[in-house]
Amino acid sequence: MNYMKKILLLFLLAPLMMFSQSTFEQAETYFKKEQFSKAKPLFKKYLQAHPNDAKTREYLGDIASYAKDWDTAIDYYEELVEEDENSANYHFKYGGAMGMKALEISKIRALTYIDDIKEHFEIAAKLDPKHIEVRWALVEFYIQLPGIIGGSEKKARSYANELLKISPVDGYLANGYIAEYNDRPNDAESYYKKAIQVGGSPHTYEKLTNLYEKNNKPQEAIETASKSLQKHKRNSLNYQIGKISAQYNLSPQLGLDCLQAYIKNYSVRDGVPKDWAYYRMAQIYKSLGKRDDALNWINKALSSRPDFEEAAAEKERILSM
Repeated sequence: MNYMKKILLLFLLAPLMMFSQSTFEQAETYFKKEQFSKAKPLFKKYLQAHPNDAKTREYLGDIASYAKDWDTAIDYYEELVEEDENSANYHFKYGGAMGMKALEISKIRALTYIDDIKEHFEIAAKLDPKHIEVRWALVEFYIQLPGIIGGSEKKARSYANELLKISPVDGYLANGYIAEYNDRPNDAESYYKKAIQVGGSPHTYEKLTNLYEKNNKPQEAIETASKSLQKHKRNSLNYQIGKISAQYNLSPQLGLDCLQAYIKNYSVRDGVPKDWAYYRMAQIYKSLGKRDDALNWINKALSSRPDFEEAAAEKERILSM
């Protein structure tokens, strides 16, 4: 009889177990698609039935982080760290959430977080000798923190050099970031070029292009962005080249061709709205002295977005030609 009761109970509970499993899996699917508003209630529901499930709480902490709800994220990650002190990932996320919280509060209150942030980042780095993200976090932490409260370029460089051993491209990028932050553009250029040689990702080209732009080297910037476009075929690079061309009155035909390509192939994933491309087209035509063409494109920009203040100001300049 007891055996039969157990079998019957198993059959009665099976649908509930299957429902719980499917709830978690559906939530996880939504999470991976970054549909957090759909994932969150399902994870919450699953957590009610499984209050000790670590993965569900981590996901909820991640969702809170995406929403910049740092207090909630900190609560979830703190629990996870206390339960598993040997998880580099938990320490990293806990330290990261506290770091983001510190950026949003007063400098005096933020000081109270510094030791904890450093502690958990450094624990994560020790627990996982190949954890790339935490070493990046430590580079930024030590380079941005004033020396009087623990900032240190030497320590930042030590973590950047650890990155060199784990992932050379990250190591060169990190050293380039340190050099750029400390106003050593020549050193930064050298590191970013090495990152391109080793990795050659769009991000490596972007760092070098942006460095050239910041240091008033538009020719080098446009050449670097063009090389990246040739290699990676990313439409966003068409806009970047057109923007540099418009801002510096440089290579106008290249700028027009790239902006036309950007407009033709545009999707929301490219980031910059098309009205900005219209605006840059107008700027280039204005520089070429082609008033009617410039007016046509600036009107397109204003038709797309009537409250486009920069375009309205540019139209006044075009009309005064």
